[in-house]
Amino acid sequence: MEFDFSGGQVTAEATFGTVESLYVGHGEWLTAWLERRLRCPDWAAQISQDTFCRLLERLPEAAPSAPRSYLVTIARRLLIDDVRRRAIERTVLDTHAIRHATVEYLTPERILEAVQFLDQVLALIEALPEATRKVLLLRRLEGYSHQEIADALGMSARTVRRHIVTATMRMYALLSD
Repeated sequence: MEFDFSGGQVTAEATFGTVESLYVGHGEWLTAWLERRLRCPDWAAQISQDTFCRLLERLPEAAPSAPRSYLVTIARRLLIDDVRRRAIERTVLDTHAIRHATVEYLTPERILEAVQFLDQVLALIEALPEATRKVLLLRRLEGYSHQEIADALGMSARTVRRHIVTATMRMYALLSD
């Protein structure tokens, strides 16, 4: 399998070799760098592994000129995504606890309920019309303002508000079930 990058021929084996050389040369360094910042070896190992998985998903054309900076940039982006995901999970668990008017210790049953509820939320988001889904994700996950969303999607701020109201009403309907 061959890819054509900037006029030259680069084989898939060469790009996999680039990822392999980055892993061999900088994998332990990246994990140690993450451990110093996160103070959690397991979390650091997970983000480090995800960094190299991301590289395999988007094979680099050639070895980066500053490999450690390149790896840190990818790891930071993955870390931001992970923190956002954890915040959403925490919010779902808190909402679930408030909804049931009790705060209990985590049990396998409560974890299963939370996972099922999260599945319902994801199904609801996937069932939204595409424009409404885009607006919701830009607002809730990316933190864009109504005007920023309107500019990015080429619609009026009023239309953005309408999409947010639609999504919010569906979310509240799910919570009231």
